[in-house]
Order: sequence, then C-alpha cells, then structure tokens
Amino acid sequence: MFAKIRIFVYLFSLCPMAFGMGPLYAQKSLTLEQSLEIAAKNSPDIRSVELNLERSSQSLKAQQAALKSRFSLSITPVDYSKDRLFNTDFSSWFTTQTKQSYGMFTISQPISWTDGTFAIINRLSWRDASSANPFGTSKSRTYDNNLYLSFQQPIFTYNRTKINLRSLELDLENNSLSYDIEKLALERSVTQNFYNVYKQRMSKNIAIEERNNQQKSYGIIKNKVDAGLAAKEELYQAELNLATSESQLQNENVTLENALDDFKNLVGISLFDSIQVTADISHHPVEVDLNSAIEHGLKYRMELRQRKIDIENARYNLIQTSALNEFKGNVSLNYGIIGTDEQFGNIYDAPTKNQRFSISFDIPLWDWGEKKSRIKASQAVVKNRQLSLEDERNNIIIGIRQAYRSLINLQNQVEIARQNVRNAQLTYDINLERYKNGDLTSMDLNLFQTQLSQKKMGLVEALINYKLALLNLKIQSLWDFEKNRSVLSIDK
Repeated sequence: MFAKIRIFVYLFSLCPMAFGMGPLYAQKSLTLEQSLEIAAKNSPDIRSVELNLERSSQSLKAQQAALKSRFSLSITPVDYSKDRLFNTDFSSWFTTQTKQSYGMFTISQPISWTDGTFAIINRLSWRDASSANPFGTSKSRTYDNNLYLSFQQPIFTYNRTKINLRSLELDLENNSLSYDIEKLALERSVTQNFYNVYKQRMSKNIAIEERNNQQKSYGIIKNKVDAGLAAKEELYQAELNLATSESQLQNENVTLENALDDFKNLVGISLFDSIQVTADISHHPVEVDLNSAIEHGLKYRMELRQRKIDIENARYNLIQTSALNEFKGNVSLNYGIIGTDEQFGNIYDAPTKNQRFSISFDIPLWDWGEKKSRIKASQAVVKNRQLSLEDERNNIIIGIRQAYRSLINLQNQVEIARQNVRNAQLTYDINLERYKNGDLTSMDLNLFQTQLSQKKMGLVEALINYKLALLNLKIQSLWDFEKNRSVLSIDK
C-alpha cells in the first residue's frame, strides 16, 4: 500500500499538467535591463506608437514622391458615336458618325516653391467622320497630333504644396517624439513594477526570518515550560506569535505571486513561466547639479517640442482659414503646335501654332462675416497653444526641482533607515538574551521582533524609492546622472 502511494506521488510530481497545475518550468532570473528589453518588444502601447510612426513615415514618403515628375499614358483604342442633331442655321437635321482612336502622353512636374505645375502633353488621334445632311454627304479621315507645354500658377494665395509637405514632416516628428516618450513611460512603469516585485520578495524573506525567530523563541519557552521554569501562558503566547508569523508569511507569499503575475502581464512574459527578479539596490549617492538638470530638460524635453509643433500646426491652420472665401487668381499658359493630315507621315507638313494664355480671378463679395469669425477662432487656438507651451515649461521646471528635492531627501532617509536597522537588530539581540534568561515575556519579545522586521522593510523601501527617484529625475531632465550622459542619442 505504501509503495503504491509513493509511486502515485512520484507520478504526480512528474505530470502536473494531468492534475490542472500547468507545466513546471525552470525558474528564470530577470534583471531590470532584461525586463526592459522584453517589455519593449511586447508592449502593445509601443507597438501602437510604432504603427503611427510607420504611417507618418510612409505618408511623408508618398508626398515627397508626388513632388517628382509624373509620367502618365491614357489610350482610347475605340470611340464610336452616331448622332442626329438639328441645325437651327439651316433648319435641317444632320446625321453625324464618328470613329476615332486616340492617346495622350503627359509629363507633369509640380513646382513646390511656387505651387505651380509644369507639363508636357502630346495627344495623338485618328478620326474617321462622316456627316449626312439635306445638302449632301461629307467624309473626313485624318490623323492629328497636338504637342504643347502647359503651365498653371495660382496667384494671390498661399502655397498649399509647401504647407501640406511641412504638415506631414511635423506629423512624423511628432510621432517620433511620442515614440521616445512612450519608451520612457514604459521604462518608468516596468521599473516600478520590477522593484515592487523585488520589494515583495524581500518582504517575504523578512517574514521567513521572523518566522524562524519565532520558532526559536517557541523552542526556548517550550523547554522552560517543560522544565517548570516558566508559566504555560508564556507557551501559549509563543504559540500565538508563531502562528501569526506563519500567517504573515503566507500573506506575503500570496502578495508576491500576485505581483509576479502583474509584472509578467506588463512585460509580456507567459503567466506560466517561473521567474524571479534580481536587483542591486546597494546605495551609491549620486551627485546631481540642479541647474544643469533644468537646463538640459528645457533644451531637450520632447513635450516642449510637441507644444511647438502644435503652435506651428495651429498657425498653418490659421493660414488655411484665412484663405476661406479669399481673393485669388490663376495664370494659365499653353504653347505648342498641332498638325493634321490624312497621311500619318505628313502630319507636320503644315503645322499650326497652338497658343493660349489666360488670367482668372475669384472675387468674394459677401460672406456674412464667416471668414472673420473663423479667423478669430483660429487665432484663439494659436494663443491657446502658446499658453500650453509656457505652462509646459513651468511644469518641467517644477517637475525637475521636485524630483531633485525628493532625491536629496531619500538619500538622507536611506542613512536613517540603515541606522534604524542597526539599532533594531541590537535591541532585538539584547532582549532575546533577556528572554532566554526569563526577564522578558513572549509578548514583549514579539514587539521587538516586529520592530526589527518593520525597520528592515523600511530600509528596503528607502533604497528602492531612491532608485525610483533617480529614474524620475532622469526622465524629467533627460540626463542620466548615474552614467553622466544624455538619455537622447542626439546629444551623446
């Protein structure tokens, strides 16, 4: 019977999936740098920003390609029509029949600095036409070729080509900035969760240490009670302290597992993977120059550039709004030659010049104040964007100064926490000896044990908070004071 039980337990340990427990994986250690690399590949927010960046990049490439010479060819192999029309001059009906084939080859070149268009156009056609009327029948079969240069130039209006191109350039730059900002936000989030897991692990280790101390205390008092040197109520209190420490250890274990699940989900690791985080939270005070941090932040913070892009876009929108119901014109110039003949080879035996020049104007008369109101609305948007820029500058300065103060304060808190741990450890050791000698109750010793655990946890939290404050200052100023270099590649 016992052999069967042992076999069952052995098979259970080898086949956990058969009992709904999921596979057992070898535990993997992750550093903060490894976690950031994994998160950068798996983060849905990063992928979304990357897709926006790709959209902006391709849109700009398309617009730049549209500014190059375009070659187009249109061909109509067959075009047949037969109509019966009434001619008022002769008060008679005419029947016309036309068969034709034609094609057009065009080379057009947009001119970005003037917003005009230059084109070379060649139209070649063959026509077989006949007309029947009361006065007789006429037929014509000819080839014709029309080759001409064309130039179209808007006047008294803004350059739409330049503004469209500039808007796409700003959109790409804005999305590039958003990508960098999202990476910093991801670094902050992953780092906070990473250190939270590490803190929970240390909290569990402290709970294990406290449980072991309680077991030791329980063993001491049990021996005394068995020897008749202490009252039973002391044993009962020791049992209660031990049970409380066991319960606390279980709570810490649950909290750690929950934190690990949240961390895996954030980073993009399978929830069934077994991992632990390893971190170096040793305290090395970092020298920070507040003025340099503010100067670098104001120079390179991407949010400031984004606000400037918003202002520029608002100004372009104001230009477009100002063009509503505007007085504008257009210059059109065509020049070329056209030749016709019944024989294809004789088309240009007697060519004719093909010339056309025109200037046209659009003159708005009355719009009931629509343009004026829309311009004022756009001007308000520009001023609002300028206020946002100034507000962003103030927020950056405030953020850097607050991060600096927090860092200096936490540096002091770390030293205080270290001293507290030393004092709490010495106090516990002294009172443990008193407990062994019977000069202290289990309840009193438990208070010193709880104090020691709290101070150890306080030191861990102070060290982690210092690391996070240093990261916050790096994100605020875009300067890594630990490595003494800029976060941005452009400034390295």
